[in-house]
Amino acid sequence: MNKGLLVAGAVLGCLAVILGAFGAHALKNALDAEAIKTFETGVKYQMYHALLLLFVGGSSFLSNGTKNTILYLVVIGIILFSGSIYGLATNALTSFDFKKIGFVTPIGGTLLIISWGILIFKFMRLKIN
Repeated sequence: MNKGLLVAGAVLGCLAVILGAFGAHALKNALDAEAIKTFETGVKYQMYHALLLLFVGGSSFLSNGTKNTILYLVVIGIILFSGSIYGLATNALTSFDFKKIGFVTPIGGTLLIISWGILIFKFMRLKIN
């Protein structure tokens, strides 16, 4: 499981860098400043959670079951949260109206919050000083 977490964290981190560069360069002239700022929010949250997966994958304090749960919550959360933000930010450039699926953004955010909540709960139960 640790390998899967580490690979997922590395892939999501790499994609965050690529998407960040894409937003800063390719979208700079195509979107207004507010849309670019929105796009960057998706990139930031994706990177934060990629780093979380790397941390969880390298942790010896968590069971494999907990790690697996966090992996799925974070990956699905990033897809729904950051993915919908990318779509909403670039809505003017596509024929699909991403506002129709904007309701998934808070669902993804909730999954990310739950993953942090599980981590907090598990760390509070640790029997270490």
